[in-house]
Amino acid sequence: MNLTDIVTPAALIDLSRMQHNIDRMQSQINSLGVSFRPHVKTSKCVEVTAAQIAAGAQGITVSTLKEAEQFFAAGIIDIVYAVGIVPTKLKQAHALISLGCDLKILTDSVASARAITAYGAANGLTFKVLIEIDTDDHRSGIKPESQTLLDVAAELVSPGAHIAGVLTHAGSSYDLNSPSALIAMAEQERSLCVRAATRLREAGYACEIVSVGSTPTALSAVNLDGVTEVRAGVYIFFDLVMHNVGVCSLDEIALSVLTTVIGHQEEKGWAIIDAGWMAMSRDRGTQKQIADYGYGQVCRVDGTPIPGFIVSGANQEHGILSSREALGTSISDMFPVGMQLRILPNHACATGAQFPQYQALDSTGHVETWERFYGW
Repeated sequence: MNLTDIVTPAALIDLSRMQHNIDRMQSQINSLGVSFRPHVKTSKCVEVTAAQIAAGAQGITVSTLKEAEQFFAAGIIDIVYAVGIVPTKLKQAHALISLGCDLKILTDSVASARAITAYGAANGLTFKVLIEIDTDDHRSGIKPESQTLLDVAAELVSPGAHIAGVLTHAGSSYDLNSPSALIAMAEQERSLCVRAATRLREAGYACEIVSVGSTPTALSAVNLDGVTEVRAGVYIFFDLVMHNVGVCSLDEIALSVLTTVIGHQEEKGWAIIDAGWMAMSRDRGTQKQIADYGYGQVCRVDGTPIPGFIVSGANQEHGILSSREALGTSISDMFPVGMQLRILPNHACATGAQFPQYQALDSTGHVETWERFYGW
């Protein structure tokens, strides 16, 4: 299949760019002497994840137990479920472990830890548990110096549970946009997570895994002493948010939405495309950054950005393509009906989630269809 055979809108993976991104991240983590566990929530795709493992990744991170089930069925055993577990999901996790999955689960509260241990003890199972650490005031987790850290650890005792280690995610790195700030955040993430591990060990608890990561900090880190593994997800495709953060160029963004021009509003300088927010997603993550790309950056069908042109508006199935500057020619002459374009997304994870399949484009122009996972 070729691009002209594809019904639009479609989620398009540029395989050359994707492989470049895989090699770039794996080389960075290898140079720092730790293992790399990619977060596969971005792609939710077996073929994409296989390429990451082939490059040297060890195990995967998932954001749903459904992902864990589907990747385990595809042959991946070493899995971290990196969302705090609730008691109602322990049965689902138990079923996976019983089948032979090396599943690690996550907690950041005494109540959750107590439920994990109680379920495990009642069912003859010892859960491997990571304690989530808050290293940047961004989302969830326990402060490294908090008494709660030791209180949670005290609940995770055999039979029923075992402390596998600590895990953190510096999500606030997405709000930065300078190399020095990103380096500082990577060091903050590392040092505070290592501090939490040290406190646990000093209190007599085993803490084998020290897991850190976000795409910006993983690519910016210069020292990972005390860390055992790094996690990152969106690097596989990158997106406009990551471009604004400063960790990728536009020509490293591997995911785009293939779309077709379907009409014009000449007096407004608009071209209308068949990719609205149902294709691009409603994510406007660049709106609060240094450059606002609307719903996406417009590119020619070969992936070359068209400077100044963005998807400035979106309805459910219609996108509005316009220029940031006054046009010197007719919009319909520039973008005739039937013209194919690529739109780079604000947030690759959110845009990918709009599609049941990817169209994977290789360097020869050949396209294959790859399935994408859904569900929780």
